[in-house]
Amino acid sequence: MEDLMNPSQHVDKVINRQSKEEILKNRLRLKTTIECVRWLTYQACAFWGHDESLDSKNRGNFIEMVKYTAKFNDEVAGFVLENAPGNAKYTSPMIQKETLNILANKVRKKIREEVGDAAFCILVDESQDTSNREQMAIVSRLVDNDGFLCERFFDIVWVEDTTASTLQKEIKKVLDLHELCIDKMRGQGYDGASNRQDAWNVLQALFLRDFHMHIIYTILLINYS
Repeated sequence: MEDLMNPSQHVDKVINRQSKEEILKNRLRLKTTIECVRWLTYQACAFWGHDESLDSKNRGNFIEMVKYTAKFNDEVAGFVLENAPGNAKYTSPMIQKETLNILANKVRKKIREEVGDAAFCILVDESQDTSNREQMAIVSRLVDNDGFLCERFFDIVWVEDTTASTLQKEIKKVLDLHELCIDKMRGQGYDGASNRQDAWNVLQALFLRDFHMHIIYTILLINYS
């Protein structure tokens, strides 16, 4: 009867209070993950260890960074790793990758803002990763707001093969995704020492063809509008 007379003890109030507490705990856990991912990324450190089990003396840079953060923050220590619920630890490789991808998109957005409506160049190189998959790195070359020429690592994509048509398709996907128009591209730089020099030459020709077709289409559109 006393509990019924006390509104703060009603079931709906207790559930809401518990829900708010869980939200705050989840936010703290996620914030810890984000800050650890950010620090490791800035320092170009690997995330995962060879043995991340509880008995391991070195569970990898990411887990060890979370442990180090908790060591000097009792509030964090009470809600992360083994003190976190099994379905909301926010430390899995998938969560790490998703967090890193969000940060990378923010960087790419900033680079896109630097380019604006100005002309730009691209630098492209390809190599195989440790799993022997072909990957292509794309670097943007631009003049920043202060008038200095700079190069920004923009993206890395995996490709099925290194033929000119495949490389062009993947580069165009990246440019289109970030609304970078081909008609604003003033130069292309590729690995001149590569044994695929012929493929690079064909790739340059494909982009030049697309550029010229765009110019012709624009002229025709203006004349007949």
